[in-house]
Amino acid sequence: MADRTIIAALSQRVNRASLVGMLVQPETVLGWHRELVRRKWAAFGRRRGPGRPSLDPETQKLILQMAKDNPRWGCVRVRGELLKLGHVVSATTIRKLLRRNRIGPAPLRSRYTWKAFLRAQASAIVLTDFLSVDTVLLKRLYILLYVELATRRVLWFAVTDRPDAAWVIQQARNVSWELNKLGVPARFLIHDHDSKYRVAPTVCSGETVWR
Repeated sequence: MADRTIIAALSQRVNRASLVGMLVQPETVLGWHRELVRRKWAAFGRRRGPGRPSLDPETQKLILQMAKDNPRWGCVRVRGELLKLGHVVSATTIRKLLRRNRIGPAPLRSRYTWKAFLRAQASAIVLTDFLSVDTVLLKRLYILLYVELATRRVLWFAVTDRPDAAWVIQQARNVSWELNKLGVPARFLIHDHDSKYRVAPTVCSGETVWR
């Protein structure tokens, strides 16, 4: 708009006859100027690239490692630690990087998940479950298994055609004695809600408690 104002002001000083004799018209000069401006900013955009410059792989790896090793650190804390190391990264950039890598915010990362609990307590957990088989004469048999979670080792199994509550409780006692003999420090028993567990066994043997 400013260049048009200047051209309009000059046209008031110069008569029409002089303007007609010029090689180019004012509109042509303005068009040339607009093209120069467009080319300048187009070249600047190609040189700089879209948006903010991306983080180098080493910095990304450092941010992810900080977040995983320190689950209570938020984006602002990670940014502050990076500044101490000479890396200038905004908290927004850190947050987006963590989201892309499926790393949640600090309060959620510090929670003790079931997966972490089972991994830490695997040596003290025993799993039990029923499976059924049919004999050649089509008689249904039920097999009760007890498996150590840490090693996937079968600790005890028993077979019956009538898995009533008394039989299940007796097998719990048997596997408890077997655990004491093997020296397995089991404290927790995990089973499903099968109707065959009509009475939840609570067997105490020494310091071994089943729940």
